[in-house]
Amino acid sequence: MEYIMPVLSYLWNIIRSITIIDIIDIAIVAFVFYYVYKFIRERRAGKLAAGILILLLVLLLSDVLKMHAMQFLMQNVFQVGVIAVIIVFQPELRSALEKVGAEPFKSLRSIGESKAGESSQTIAMITSLTEAVCDMSLDKTGALIVIERTTKLGDIIKSGTIINANPTAFLIRNIFFNKAPLHDGAMVIRDNRLYAAGCFLPLSTNGDIIKDLGTRHRAAIGMSENSDAVIVVVSEETGTISIALEGQLKRNFSYNTLKSELVSLLVTENQPQKKVVRLPHIGRDDDNKSNDDDNKSN
Repeated sequence: MEYIMPVLSYLWNIIRSITIIDIIDIAIVAFVFYYVYKFIRERRAGKLAAGILILLLVLLLSDVLKMHAMQFLMQNVFQVGVIAVIIVFQPELRSALEKVGAEPFKSLRSIGESKAGESSQTIAMITSLTEAVCDMSLDKTGALIVIERTTKLGDIIKSGTIINANPTAFLIRNIFFNKAPLHDGAMVIRDNRLYAAGCFLPLSTNGDIIKDLGTRHRAAIGMSENSDAVIVVVSEETGTISIALEGQLKRNFSYNTLKSELVSLLVTENQPQKKVVRLPHIGRDDDNKSNDDDNKSN
């Protein structure tokens, strides 16, 4: 008991010395660590981070065991480690900084604007887009459509042709008609307008992508890794409808599931009082049943 009391007294003094600033400090650090973990969890950066942790453990072990040669080597490695991390993690760091820079101003974008009018325009765009995509899915017409959000895609738009028209289903289908001059590139939708077509997207360099995915899907994943855009893909080989978001690819959408997903991504974040029910992505409806081969894509 005589040993426990001093320990309890010491702990109580530490607790008493904690201020509200300390609590805020701990909460911010915890949030940063959580955000970093969430960001790298399903990206290539996860494997790279694991490699760095192993090197740190080797450095600590060499210090504890007095392995002077190994300790000298590890210390020199970590002296240039910051530069090496910046070079190795360059794509992930760029994506993270773009999203961090966009989030604080996300709620300020529409100050003074009509929420109802903006939401109705977005829903009209989603309806036209969904109709066109499902029609192209039935016809197995390949398509790649990028919906810009907070990250501006001016460099991508410059690589294509400016159109700046209302995104009607008829116009979208005509642009991706396989004889049309702009059908090979990506379409960019900005501010609910069909802004550009024939654009070139960066291909993903993620080595974990399944080999069955073709250039169109790799471009969609690559674009989603470098921005917060929502990318809709239609496979030219199978007609499968997919959505790429934050480096991940969701597949096998039907009319109902695609529209619900787009509404939840593009409208619900600005309209929290409206609840959108997501349908499970377990298959496709009868209006898309001709696309049963979901193990292949363009």
